[in-house]
Amino acid sequence: MDFGIRKISTFIEETFVEGGKAAPTPVTMIVVAAVLRNPWAGQGFVENLRPDILRLAPRLGSELTNRLIVLMPAEKIQAYGKAAATGVNGEIEHASALIHTLRFGNLFRDAVGGTTYLEFTNTRIAPGASISVPMMHKSENGRRSHFLTASFQICDGPAPDEIVVAIGAADGGRPHARIADRFQDMAEMEAESTP
Repeated sequence: MDFGIRKISTFIEETFVEGGKAAPTPVTMIVVAAVLRNPWAGQGFVENLRPDILRLAPRLGSELTNRLIVLMPAEKIQAYGKAAATGVNGEIEHASALIHTLRFGNLFRDAVGGTTYLEFTNTRIAPGASISVPMMHKSENGRRSHFLTASFQICDGPAPDEIVVAIGAADGGRPHARIADRFQDMAEMEAESTP
C-alpha cells in the first residue's frame, strides 16, 4: 500500500434513539478515510492532474471499499457517499481530482450494487476540522429518508500538504423519517399546476 497513505481511520456510529424515541431498527453509518500525501504538493500550479489521478484514484477506491465492506457487507448498504479535503497548501481541485473520477467511484458503487451517483463534498481544511460525508440512497436518488450526513475529524490531518479521502455508507435511512420523497412532491406540484 505504498502510495502515499500515512494513515487510515474508521468511524462507526450507531443510532438507537432519535428525537427521544427508540429507532425501529438501529441505523449504522460507517466512514473509512485515508490521509495521504498530496501528489501535487510543492509543484506550483499543475496543469495536467490526470497521470496522478490514474495512478492513485483506483488504488484508493479499492482500498477504502474493501475496508468498508468488511465492516458493513454490501447487501446491507442502503446509502452511500464520498468526501475529500485538501490541506491548506493544496487546491480544492486536488481533493476533487481523487474522488470525481469513475475510476474511484465506480469501485464503491459496483461493489455495493449502487446505481445512483455518490453524493459528495470536496473542500480545503486545517488539521482536525470536521469533514462531512453526505449520503443518499444507492438506487433511489429521490428517497429523502436516506439523505444522511456522517461527520468525522482526524486530529492531525490533513496536514498542509496532505489530502483526506473518505467513503461512507449507512444500513438504513433516518430512524423516524417523515418527509415526502422528491417524487411525491413532483406529483403533487404537477397536480396543483393542472387547471
